[in-house]
Amino acid sequence: MAEIHPFYQTHRHAMEAAMRERINLAEPMLRERAHLSDMDKVRLEVTDEFEIVLTQMPYVGGAASRMSDFFMRLTGFMAISRVLRRHGVPVPVIGEIERETYKAQLLTIPEAERLAAGRQFMSRENQALMREQAARSVTQAHQAEFPEDFAYDFVEPGPQGSFEFGVDYKACGFCKLAARRGDADILPNICGLDFVAYAARGIRLERTQTLAGGASHCNFRFSRLPPDREIGS
Repeated sequence: MAEIHPFYQTHRHAMEAAMRERINLAEPMLRERAHLSDMDKVRLEVTDEFEIVLTQMPYVGGAASRMSDFFMRLTGFMAISRVLRRHGVPVPVIGEIERETYKAQLLTIPEAERLAAGRQFMSRENQALMREQAARSVTQAHQAEFPEDFAYDFVEPGPQGSFEFGVDYKACGFCKLAARRGDADILPNICGLDFVAYAARGIRLERTQTLAGGASHCNFRFSRLPPDREIGS
């Protein structure tokens, strides 16, 4: 069996704990909507599939790359999706269950902590870091070293812009992983988790197209949610 990259191996216990929490949170929905009754079997199948997913996660620079966190937070849903698909659960139902599960999991984090993370993401300092990493992501040298990584442009708002900043993803690590492993059908469910993740941190994500949907790029646009629109308010 292929080996797990040492960087992901160091974070393995945390990722596995997150997976166990997700399955526990999803259990009522899996029984009611997916009509799965043997949850011990489902847990074992997801655990085994996650072991496989861990060996497939591309290394994109470890702690030095902001995209490493995306892989560590979301690729576990690939394991869940694969198992539910094998049980014949319709892909849209898988997506609904995963979005609601992820929202429930994020809301276990104290609101102050979530909103502080959102403020940090929207900060000038983080925007400067994203500009720097975006410029590096599209270079031939970076793509040669990390061929499975995302490639993206930082987008400045126009004079009448309705957002604070944006990112255009021209190549997506999840798309590359899904294409290589036959997961194109469940990929849009992974994309849908972005809205949940940002809203939980008090951030409005606007996106009208995705690479997974056949577009030339994913057009992420970020702004701050008013307090009464934040998840959990």
